[in-house]
Amino acid sequence: MMQGNYALQAKDLNIYYGSFRAVKDIELNIHTNKITSFIGPSGCGKSTLLRAFNRMNDLIEISHMKGSIEYKGKNLYDSDVDPVEVRRRIGMVFQKPNPFPKSIYDNIAWGAKINGFRGNMDELVEESLRSAALWDEVKDKLDQSGLSLSGGQQQRLCIARTIAVKPEIILMDEPCSALDPIATLKIEELMRQLQEEYTIVIVTHNMQQAARASDYTAFLNMDSSDRAGYMVEFNETNEMFTSPQNQETEDYITGRFG
Repeated sequence: MMQGNYALQAKDLNIYYGSFRAVKDIELNIHTNKITSFIGPSGCGKSTLLRAFNRMNDLIEISHMKGSIEYKGKNLYDSDVDPVEVRRRIGMVFQKPNPFPKSIYDNIAWGAKINGFRGNMDELVEESLRSAALWDEVKDKLDQSGLSLSGGQQQRLCIARTIAVKPEIILMDEPCSALDPIATLKIEELMRQLQEEYTIVIVTHNMQQAARASDYTAFLNMDSSDRAGYMVEFNETNEMFTSPQNQETEDYITGRFG
């Protein structure tokens, strides 16, 4: 497949915390405008790998990596790459909804302002909230605190806040783990709508969610000898869940694993 079909490419990627290798020898191509999920047991490096894609691991002093992650043919870890610009283009939604203690309006406007947005802010706020399927629920209370919303609404507000700075890729680290089933389905529906414009990568501990919501799935496991996470299998989601190529994958998705 040609370069242009990939939003991100990890090559020979190894991520360390001090001398401990958390993730080893990852080779992975993330397809543009598709939803890719990372599944696997706790501690296998899913979130570490996700956070490498927008250099969030840089914020952990003892973290370092070897190998490369290419975005538009450029290694994101080259010395001339600004990590702040990386995080603008590759946004992140975290496990626990984390609205700012500001109004709903200011939650959206803040990121756009610090990124130098000079257009019509009212339009941007409405457009971002509509994109996150939240506008109809909050349009009459934009001056209320983002913290006054329900958990599911807060998470959609965080997605709207991410969208407002116009990224190309959205990373989601277990975005539904703190939500009830109805709010979870709303987020999954939203992801499907967003993939028309964005490439989405999601870490999930919920295999049903990976099966429902993603086009591609990477299964990671932990090496029992050195406790490093490694990728067992990467494939189209339907293929992986119906005819896995690897016995480890089959054991995990059928519940025979550990």
